[in-house]
Parts: sequence; C-alpha cells; structure tokens
Amino acid sequence: MSKQTRKFWVGGSSAMLLGLSLASTAQAEAIDPITEVNSVAQLAVEQPAPSLGMEQVTSVSQLTDVRPTDWAFQALQSLVERYGCIVGYPDRTYRGNRAMTRYEFAAGLNACMDKIQELIAAATADLVKKEDLLTLQRLQEEFAAELTALRGRVDALDVRTATLEKQQFSTTTKLSGEVVMAVVGVATGDNAAGDSVPRNPFLGTRTRLNFDTSFTGEDLLRTRLQAIGFTDLSNETLTPEGTLRFSSGFLGSESNSVGIDALLYQFPLGEKTTVIIEANAGAADDFTDTINPFLDGDGGTGALTNFGTRNSIYYLLDGTGLGVRHAFNDKLELSAGYLASEAADPSPGAGLFNGPYGAIAQLTFKPTEAIALGLTYVHAYNNDFTANGATGSNRANLRSFLASELSGVEADVPVSSNAYGLSASWQINPKIVLNGSVGYTTTRTLASLNGLVPRGDLSIWNWSVGLAFPDLGKTGSVAGLIVGMEPKVTRIKGPLEDAIGEDEDTSLHIEAFYQYQLSDNIAITPGVIWLTAPDHNNDNKDLVIGTLRATFTF
Repeated sequence: MSKQTRKFWVGGSSAMLLGLSLASTAQAEAIDPITEVNSVAQLAVEQPAPSLGMEQVTSVSQLTDVRPTDWAFQALQSLVERYGCIVGYPDRTYRGNRAMTRYEFAAGLNACMDKIQELIAAATADLVKKEDLLTLQRLQEEFAAELTALRGRVDALDVRTATLEKQQFSTTTKLSGEVVMAVVGVATGDNAAGDSVPRNPFLGTRTRLNFDTSFTGEDLLRTRLQAIGFTDLSNETLTPEGTLRFSSGFLGSESNSVGIDALLYQFPLGEKTTVIIEANAGAADDFTDTINPFLDGDGGTGALTNFGTRNSIYYLLDGTGLGVRHAFNDKLELSAGYLASEAADPSPGAGLFNGPYGAIAQLTFKPTEAIALGLTYVHAYNNDFTANGATGSNRANLRSFLASELSGVEADVPVSSNAYGLSASWQINPKIVLNGSVGYTTTRTLASLNGLVPRGDLSIWNWSVGLAFPDLGKTGSVAGLIVGMEPKVTRIKGPLEDAIGEDEDTSLHIEAFYQYQLSDNIAITPGVIWLTAPDHNNDNKDLVIGTLRATFTF
C-alpha cells in the first residue's frame, strides 16, 4: 500500500469504513476500488458502537446529515443496500466528516468482515464480488495489528470484570448513616411530683448505620445498627410528656451499646401491594403513612419530641410481625400490620400471639398532591403509649402507672386498648404546610388479680396542630411549630376511678424548632418545648426544655 494510501487510512472517518471499501465496486468503471475506499473512509464513513442505541440503517435517507448531493452518497447507498454495514448515531446523524483513529477503523473493518462472512454462510456469496474480497483481504492485512490489539483489550476487560464481581463487597448493599448529637437542658419548671427539675444541661448522642440491600431492584432488606447515649429526661420530669424522640430507642439509656434496632424485609406483591416483614423493633411508620410531612423525621430531623413527631396512637405497637400496603389507585391506600413486642420469648404470656401486641389498619386518602387524610384504627394488648415512644400523662399509660402505684403488679395486669385516629395534612403553598391529628383511645383492665387491681375503663384523648415552613431561609431548612394536648385520661368507668382518678387539668404541649441545613450532610436545630401544667396537673409549674440538635448524615 502506498504512502498516499496509508495517509487516507490514518486520517479516515470512523469505524464503518469496513463496508465503504466494498462500495468502491459500484463505481469501478471510473474510479480505482482502493482509491474509492480510502476517499470514502476519510470523508464519509462512520460506524458507532452498537451500544449507542440506533438500529441498523436500512436506507441512506434515515441519516439526516447525508444529502444526495454529497460526493459519497452513492457509495453509502451501495453499502447499505448490498451489505448492511452502516449504522448511525442515536440522533439519526452519520457525522461523516469526523476524524477517527486507526482503532476505530479496525473495529469497523472487523464488523464488516463479520457481515460478509454471514452472507457467505447464508449461500449468498454471489452478492460478494471478487474485487470486494480482495480489497477486504488487503485491509485485513493492513490492520492486523490493530485487530489483534482490540481483541486483547476486550479479553483483558473480561478478566478484570470477572475479578471485580468476585472481590467486591456486594452489588446490592448500600450503607447510609446518621449521627445525632444534642445538648438538652431544663430552664424552669416542676416534675410530676411537684418538685423542681434540676437545671443541669447534658449532652447525648444517637448513632444509626443502615445497610440497605436489594436482590431484585424492587425489594429491600434493611439492617440497622443503633447506639444511644442518652439518659431519658423523663427520669427527672417523672412524666412521659415532652420525651425527646432522639432519646427513645431499644436501649433508652446512656449505655451506648450497639444493637440491631431494625431488621425488616420489604418486597412487592404484584404492582399495587407491598409486604413488610418486621424481624426486630418494627414500628407503625415502617408501613403506614403518618400524615405529618416535614415534622415526622424520627428524631433525626423535624420535630424534637415523640408527641410532635406523629399521632400518639401510632406508639401503641412495636416489635416483630408483618405489615402490608395496598394502593387501590394514586389517591387511595390501605395499610395494615401486626407487631408483637415479645415475639422472641417462648415463656407463657409472651411470644407472637400470647404476649403484648398491637394491630393497625389505616385508610389513607390523597385527593390532591397537597392534601392527605388518614383514618386509623389500632388494637393493642398489654401495650400503652410507651411501647415505641413515650407520650401522655402517667395515668394515660396505665400499665406503667399501675406498676409504680400498685406495688409493681404491671406484668400481671392484662390491659386491652382500642384507638381511633384522624390525621390530615394540607400544603397551603410550597412554603407552608398545615398538619393536624386527633386520637381517642379506650383502655380496659381485663382482670382484678383477686381484687388487688380494680376493674375500669379509661377514655383517653390527644390532639395536635402543627405548622411546617420548608425551605425557610435556605433550601432544605425547615421551621416547625406544634401545639397540642398529649394523651390525657378524660374519663374512668368502674372502681378504678376511685383508685387512680382522672387527669383533672389540661397540659398543653408547645414546641418550636428551626432546622438549619448547613450543608447536604449537616443540620443544626435549636428548639424549645414548653409544657404547661406538667402531667396534666395545674399544681406543677410550667416546664421549659431547651435543645440544640446537630444531625450528620452520610
């Protein structure tokens, strides 16, 4: 091959050239085949890799930047019709004037050779002219080194890919984490016993690591490790009211021991149903919409307290069990679940069905993107509002109250509760969201323990109204204001009334916070919780709690 000919090959266009050489015979009477191939390769031929997304060109008219007046039009048309060696880019262009490397040319040459071999194998050898075969042979010899190099590179990539697949940690698991650090202090107020609460600020932490694994791309296996380094403030206030959400957990103390806080597997059942298997520390919000956007951040973001995070009746269940979500359409969803608090205990009065448990069903209606409504029913056995959090007065948490007031008989007093809730959310505009909820719970003692515990039925109410201001001051930031009444015993029927009495007064829970997003991974949240008449008792001075929460996510 002459130096002039080699010049054309080195400066040629792109990988399709292969077939271009074949087209030279279409104009053999006027132009030498080799000269034609080189000229077309330099100015008009290009074959992108098949992965670029366009199918084989069946007509030159499919290429929007090739005109009948182009000097190589006839050559391209011949290649398409006789050998099918031309493809274009996804935008249906050919880009025939673009320069290419010898490797690109070699790849295109190899593709055309494979095409001609297919024609020969299909007994259509009469379509392949002798001159074309000679031209291809000369091209193959000229680019033998490049073709060999390409094959070697592909083989090396296959080896590296196989090695990576064997050595990588997992193709399906993602790690995410959250660290909450908070300074908490009481500014003023009394505890439930009427004594002044110590004014000692303290620092606590909560650390979570989530390992999220998917086996099909649609399912989720979540394993969460958690460590809590908090002493619950209720140890000093002597009431579940005002309990901080980020201090609640499977340990609930300053131990900082690491344990599995959540272990669940979620998978679709058809197009509209999702099943959630809770193996450890499950909660209602794992499979139920709590209808409290921007405020329900489970302690890491949003509201600071259990009460501000979601309707108190959701805390009546936790543990091991099953949850299901079924979307009838884009506007209506049904969620249901069953969780047992002592599922791993085989002793009498425990296990999946004989121990404490909670069952929930909720109908969620979203008529528009801005409005959501939830109708909730919860049935619980031997659980109160401290099952997955801590809210309300001491009397409202009957099991815990009886343990402290009646010589520690909590474990022997069977209690049954039925709760009904209504929640609503309205995004008035992109900057203002109004949330509200109300809950009514009836709790009954099921045995008297030979007269030690009087029988009775409790009526318990709670309500809240919240405002969220997303993106206030900075994108990702949010301010919140929550006003409500934590669970309060409003009525008791039966002999139990004389034994424990009702909550005669009303305590208001007022909470305000501003979560400032310093960066995508760091948020600082100052906040204050004001409890009037702690434990629904006007004899106790108002309690004011200040917090400064820092949340780090990765």
